[in-house]
Amino acid sequence: MSKGNPAMIEILPSFELIGLKLPHKTRNQDGQSNRDGGQLWQKFEQEQIASQIPQKFNEDIYAVYFDYEGDHSDPFSYFVGCRVAPGSTLPDGLDRLIIPAQTYQKLKAEGPMPDCIAELWKEIWKSDLPRAYIVDFEIYGEKSKNWNHAEIDVFLSITT
Repeated sequence: MSKGNPAMIEILPSFELIGLKLPHKTRNQDGQSNRDGGQLWQKFEQEQIASQIPQKFNEDIYAVYFDYEGDHSDPFSYFVGCRVAPGSTLPDGLDRLIIPAQTYQKLKAEGPMPDCIAELWKEIWKSDLPRAYIVDFEIYGEKSKNWNHAEIDVFLSITT
């Protein structure tokens, strides 16, 4: 599914993020989640939210899909933020999200942005992966900054 890289299964412990939560649920129909997610990312970047987050582990940015009402065709919540030390101070106006310990299928989107991530999600939606629809996330690290050839890790919660 990911170009040239076999998918891997990883068991991750619980961790915390601080950032911005979309104030309402969104859905994938008619490109709604693209518009809603794009607006949240724009706010995150324009207001330099990452620089306001204390006790960050690093500069990676997480885009999280959670609180699913069903599968990928049903409403879900969306969050953009950074990983922090447990119990970090929550700045005014920001949100905290606890990612539960979970088994994940790790995939990698590679290529020009934003097409590579959109194409990977289309493949995921058509796949027969045993998705748990608990929490899924993308990690935008150093390798995601070259928009001509980005690499983004994608973690899908799965059933075991």
